[in-house]
Amino acid sequence: MFTLAAAIEVVEQLPIDQQDMLVKIIRNRQIERRRNEIAQNGREALAAYQIGELKSYTAEEAITELRNMLDSPE
Repeated sequence: MFTLAAAIEVVEQLPIDQQDMLVKIIRNRQIERRRNEIAQNGREALAAYQIGELKSYTAEEAITELRNMLDSPE
């Protein structure tokens, strides 16, 4: 297992163009993982809605609910 410092040291030994390429690859992979996470959350929320675990709100109801949550002490 590499430490972050060791990984940076290895990357710094690469030519600049390869460092740039590596940064782009890592960023694209982060974006793809986040997309997959968002899609999974959406699938789970839709499934919960379909079995009645979640209810739908009008925009006004949702805003009121959020305001009540923010105004109430925990």
